[in-house]
Amino acid sequence: MRFQTPLVPAVLLRRYKRFLADARLENGREVTAHVANPGSMLGLKDPGLRIWLEPNDDPKRKLKFAWRLVEHEDGAFTGVDTGVPNRMLRAALEAGQVAGLEGYAAVRPEVRYGEKSRIDFLLESEGRPDAYVEVKSVTLSRRPGLAEFPDSVTARGAKHLAELSAMARAGHRAVMLYLVQRTDCAEVTLAADLDPAYAAAFAAAREAGVEVLAFDCAISPEGVGLGGALPFTDTQRASSG
Repeated sequence: MRFQTPLVPAVLLRRYKRFLADARLENGREVTAHVANPGSMLGLKDPGLRIWLEPNDDPKRKLKFAWRLVEHEDGAFTGVDTGVPNRMLRAALEAGQVAGLEGYAAVRPEVRYGEKSRIDFLLESEGRPDAYVEVKSVTLSRRPGLAEFPDSVTARGAKHLAELSAMARAGHRAVMLYLVQRTDCAEVTLAADLDPAYAAAFAAAREAGVEVLAFDCAISPEGVGLGGALPFTDTQRASSG
């Protein structure tokens, strides 16, 4: 998925009110950008970070910039737009490019199910169990090479795991897919210390038969693409080092 307009580099000044960030462009101009990320963005919102913004000239948009990437000191990138995973994955699913989820005739996004929930993707084919696929964007990394989810307490995330568990018990495929929007991680785990309730819900979901998939991304100022599969590491091993 290519960005609609070329990104421009900037220095982060502050992130505030969840969806706003102030930044300084290379010419010294200070601008306010939209932040398409309601999470805590732990480790990604420190003033002074090099970031990349997408400009727009849409008269209907109040803000003329959107924050898309963080560029780390080692040259690695992190994508901060939580809307990117579903847009990118839909195209990859329809093209049969997501390992473990190939061969489905229909890919339906945002389908109602469970208790007032919507599944990110419902995959359907005649003669096969329906596959309910929930997608989470992973941006936290507190140890080199290790991506963690979540970056803060997420009651909504725990609810999604419970809904997937119900689908698995009903005989459907239920898949929790973690998409790591970082280029510096080689495995994924849970940040159980940040949200023990989510970790408990995850354990219950695995017991119920929920599958877990994880993938990384190819990220640059030109765009974001689906990378390869990553191993999912259990919490005990990750925390013990």
